[in-house]
Amino acid sequence: QVQLVESGGGLVQPGGSLRLSCAGSGLTFSRHMMSWYRQTPGKEREFVALITSTSSTNYADSVKGRFTISRDNAKNKVFLQLNSLKPEDTAVYYCKATFITTTWGRGTQVTVSS
Repeated sequence: QVQLVESGGGLVQPGGSLRLSCAGSGLTFSRHMMSWYRQTPGKEREFVALITSTSSTNYADSVKGRFTISRDNAKNKVFLQLNSLKPEDTAVYYCKATFITTTWGRGTQVTVSS
């Protein structure tokens, strides 16, 4: 059974940093394109960043230069480093694995507030 579990969310002040992790199990992790999305109440889930199986990356314009996605295939993990956080970054952050089929994690809450 394929499973993704996110961690690392929490409450942080504006300008602060967090590092999110997503651990995968039950899949050949290195083959998957891994993505991060986020969602706030009443809004659609939006793309944040992705990293391909060959470690090419792409970012939403709203996070470019502040967030960094990376992966460790040996540990079956993908990471999202969040720097210079803003209140509008507050959301539930979800990890997604894509290779023929798609699997989502359950999300981790990030709250940016003073």
